[in-house]
Amino acid sequence: MPRISADTVAEHRANRLRALLDAGREIVASEGAEALTLAALARRVGLSRPSLYEYFRSREELVAAIVSDALPEWADKLDDAVSNAATVPEKIEAYVRTELAIITDGSHGAVVALSAHALPDAAREQIRAEHERLLAPLVSVFKTAGVQRAQLRAMLVHAMVEASSRMITPGRTEHNEAVIQTLLDQAVHGLHQPLS
Repeated sequence: MPRISADTVAEHRANRLRALLDAGREIVASEGAEALTLAALARRVGLSRPSLYEYFRSREELVAAIVSDALPEWADKLDDAVSNAATVPEKIEAYVRTELAIITDGSHGAVVALSAHALPDAAREQIRAEHERLLAPLVSVFKTAGVQRAQLRAMLVHAMVEASSRMITPGRTEHNEAVIQTLLDQAVHGLHQPLS
């Protein structure tokens, strides 16, 4: 029996899978999406290709697993941020700041790059469902506040966050905060100031 590095075989497999997914994300973040292959991953973690096939039968399965793994983690962060805020404006601010932090932390770009690749339909459906879950906390805030077209509004705020993330520059604290404050002004106050 092969040696395991945990109390149980199931725990060992879960730990190994976690290490593989993290290593895959690191490869994409540092070398680009095209660099992610089963051979590159096997080299990175020191596994043989046959051992790797116990976890992923193809590059497509690996890509789908990495993308599907990241989205629930981000959804949980957004849920927590919104839940821990008190008022509607504070909840929107918590959502926006948390989503910006996710987008600008480096791993988001790797996952987005991977999700652009050809994936099986089942994986695409799972990713679509998880992506909707990212918007759910904001949709809920809008619905509770009586905002019309809550889903559409949440999608538009998400698009503004993505656009704003491209204006965020590491080390430019004052500039970055100006971008975030302008985004928040639009996301919060824009809800109640329709054009006449």
